[in-house]
Amino acid sequence: MHDRSLLSLFTGLALAAGTTFFAAQPAAAAEKTLTIYTYESFTSDWGPGPKVKAAFEKTCGCTVNYVSVTDGVALLSRLKLEGAGTKADVVLGLDTNLVDEAKDTGLFDASGVNTSALKVPGDFKDDAFVPYDYGHFAVIYDTQTVKNPPKSMKDLIEGDPSQKIVIEDPRTSTPGLGLLLWIKSIYGDKSADAWTKLKGRILTVTPGWSEAYGLFTKGEAPMVLSYTTSPAYHVIEEKTDRYQAAAFSEGHYIQIEVAGLVKSSPNKDLARDFLKFMISPGFQDIIPTSNWMMPVSATSAPLPDAFGKLVSPTKTFLMSPDVVEKNRKAWIDEWLAATSGN
Repeated sequence: MHDRSLLSLFTGLALAAGTTFFAAQPAAAAEKTLTIYTYESFTSDWGPGPKVKAAFEKTCGCTVNYVSVTDGVALLSRLKLEGAGTKADVVLGLDTNLVDEAKDTGLFDASGVNTSALKVPGDFKDDAFVPYDYGHFAVIYDTQTVKNPPKSMKDLIEGDPSQKIVIEDPRTSTPGLGLLLWIKSIYGDKSADAWTKLKGRILTVTPGWSEAYGLFTKGEAPMVLSYTTSPAYHVIEEKTDRYQAAAFSEGHYIQIEVAGLVKSSPNKDLARDFLKFMISPGFQDIIPTSNWMMPVSATSAPLPDAFGKLVSPTKTFLMSPDVVEKNRKAWIDEWLAATSGN
């Protein structure tokens, strides 16, 4: 039926039914909207966001509305700024380094989600935050440019300053914060000296992961801070093994990403349904080849063969959330002092 015929039909029905037709409209249009705050790479066309939205909307009788910011730390900053007046129902994209600080805002409610069956490194469990993926941070390098990649954090810090790396800002980005904590885990009180030495190799510091990785793939720098899983993207999507992760002898810092229910949400039942969906196959099976991270569900579909060829860290670093909360500002100040100036 053509549009004009449809219009004639609806006009006739409206005239026949009088005000009853129009009175019925609001009830039919009362579909709920679930507002999810997250980071830009999640909502991008190639990220998991569009597929997750489509899959959840099939089951929820709702509309998923994403609001995205640069990266994970920026999520927490925005939430603090908005306070109880935030429009968010769910915040997706914080990580375990931020959960204590996020809880202290008083803006999150108990998730009500049973996560006991999940496979999360270190057995992370929390009553408010639900983990949905994880990955180890790594230096990704271009094999066409870097013939002798760093084999340790020491190699990276003390290596050839002409071979640059792009990193992310720890004030706005969870990978940036991850590198800060990785170096702190290895160097402790000598971290400032490590950053001073590394400064000469840093081409630029970006607000988030997307900008950093974009500069890297455009050839602006031969190295970038990303994840051990990043090469799988290039193998699966681009059929190339040009980009590889450097295995560091000291070990690698891990990131566990989480989502939480906002206490002021008017759609708490719907938000909890989403958090439950998040750890189901409908969400988890999307993660490996769209967010390029590891799923947390024990019942996820088998990973593609490319994941079996990734760097497997010999040691994993992960600080407790309370240690990060107590020291994050001081450690960022230390980083700023060590990397600014000449």
